[in-house]
Amino acid sequence: MKSIRDFGVLPENAPDVNKENLQAAIDWASPRGAALYVEPDPEPYRLAGGVVLRMNASLVGAHGPVGRGTKHPTKAQPVGSVIATEDETGPLLVVEHATQVRGIQFWYPKQTLSDPERIIAYPPTIQASRTNSAQGVTLSALTFYGEYVAIDFNCSPTMICEQLVIEHCRGYPLSGEFVRIDHCYDIPRILHCHANPANMRFFASGFSKKVIDSVVARATFAYAIDHTDDAQVIDVFSFGTGGGIRLGAASYGQLTNFNFDCVTVGIHKLGDRDFNRNWQIAQGSITANAGPRLADVHPVIVEGQGHTAMTNVEAFSGDNGALTNFGASHDFMLVRGDKRLTVSVVGSRMRNYEAADPITVENPRALVRMVACVDKHERLLEGTIGKP
Repeated sequence: MKSIRDFGVLPENAPDVNKENLQAAIDWASPRGAALYVEPDPEPYRLAGGVVLRMNASLVGAHGPVGRGTKHPTKAQPVGSVIATEDETGPLLVVEHATQVRGIQFWYPKQTLSDPERIIAYPPTIQASRTNSAQGVTLSALTFYGEYVAIDFNCSPTMICEQLVIEHCRGYPLSGEFVRIDHCYDIPRILHCHANPANMRFFASGFSKKVIDSVVARATFAYAIDHTDDAQVIDVFSFGTGGGIRLGAASYGQLTNFNFDCVTVGIHKLGDRDFNRNWQIAQGSITANAGPRLADVHPVIVEGQGHTAMTNVEAFSGDNGALTNFGASHDFMLVRGDKRLTVSVVGSRMRNYEAADPITVENPRALVRMVACVDKHERLLEGTIGKP
């Protein structure tokens, strides 16, 4: 591993100089399959956007994910392997095939903490290449401060991404979108990720209530997956986003060990056909309590086609002073649409909802089966809604 300093990437340089020098370092590392070390420093490496992490190269820093931020001893800023940017023109890093980004903090020092009218809609921090393959990419132990979109792998039918691993990443995207993946047909994995507005608490305090409210109002999802085969989503968290996770119409897979806190919708599951549009969802907690109207607040929405199997999922709501909320959800689950779909709910706890019944079925062709569930009155629910 060679230090980026060996190529003239230095904290005292202008962002465009560091961009040129870092690109030269990556161009050296790519044919060798080498790693570049983002050497820790009290000051960040200021970088202009548009750096291409070319095939085979790795960019590695000194840190695990830093959930509350590192802290300079005298300044309100992070320290260590920190890359700072103010570039609003393009993604900071564009990644190609067989690349790795690990152990780095990404900081947007001009991003507002308090005024939603001054939010800067920065391009994604990390984006899959739109011109070369982005397959076999690992993004690990990354922390984002003040980002608008953290990780963008929304690819296309002609330029897909595959074998993507995103793990142990922390941030709070002001668009509400932390990880978005589209057209990743070979098992994408999102593991142990955490989106939380308190992630800069140690060096810059947190985001204001008004800013968090504005993120929720965007009605976007912290995690979004579509056009994927057998996606694996394990141990993910979000707080103060419009939605927890959107399981797109052309996707299937497993979602386990999750917590979606202070959202409008926890899980939105869709399906565009009856074959291979099935999600297994287990061991999770949803606090759906925020949004424009109480009628819009649903821990789970299911529509389209396919099957949803849900086991041991608790949904409850209450007040939280960090954002404006109702302290309740409308129901536990909304099932809508006009095509045949099936849902099984087993061993799930449903409370703090306003509707008379926990499950609202607006789809006349849907079949919903509950087994060993408990409603807000602490009654055991066993039954079927719809015709087999």
